[in-house]
Amino acid sequence: MAFQSIWNFSDIPEKIIETIEEDLTDNFQEQMGDSRLMGDSLNRDKRNSKNAWVPTLHWTAGFVWHYIERANRENFLYDIRNIDGESMQFTQYDVGEFYGWHNDAGLACQYKPVSIGNHHEGRAQDYLNENLELVRKLSFVVQLSSPDDYEGGNLQLLAEDGKSYFAPRKRGTVIVFDSRTQHRVLKVTKGTRKSLVGWVVGPRWK
Repeated sequence: MAFQSIWNFSDIPEKIIETIEEDLTDNFQEQMGDSRLMGDSLNRDKRNSKNAWVPTLHWTAGFVWHYIERANRENFLYDIRNIDGESMQFTQYDVGEFYGWHNDAGLACQYKPVSIGNHHEGRAQDYLNENLELVRKLSFVVQLSSPDDYEGGNLQLLAEDGKSYFAPRKRGTVIVFDSRTQHRVLKVTKGTRKSLVGWVVGPRWK
């Protein structure tokens, strides 16, 4: 099987994906804020959506990790470690909201070795090994909304051959792709689109 920069699976039972959406909505909907990412300034010309952070302690992370490992085993064969920041993003796009062209593996997303001096006085929150760089290698999206719930809002990716690819809109589809892939979410023109997204890191490319 030839390498593909995009992998998807669309056979998650409706009852399971309905449970995921209901659980995330019940527990994280009230935490939703604007589309500012951690440490980023808000630029509504590039991205306009709402999101809430879902820790990987939540059961959905283990469920999604199965598909990440399957995608990696069947296609990418990357050296991966864990979900970036040990958190995922529950994202909601309402009418007029979108995310412009971007990739998830820019320099700003890469961890750098940090020298923290006296380790007894080091930063407790910094779990990174000083001799290791972690970079985003895979990105994933779980479609939570039914295609009938919204218009527009398509996830569009540029494949490795330069061709444009629209991800399946089917509810319950898991899309996994190389984090260096350019992609965007088109403007929602009607209804609401919900998804669970995240990034998987591993040792820097050699």
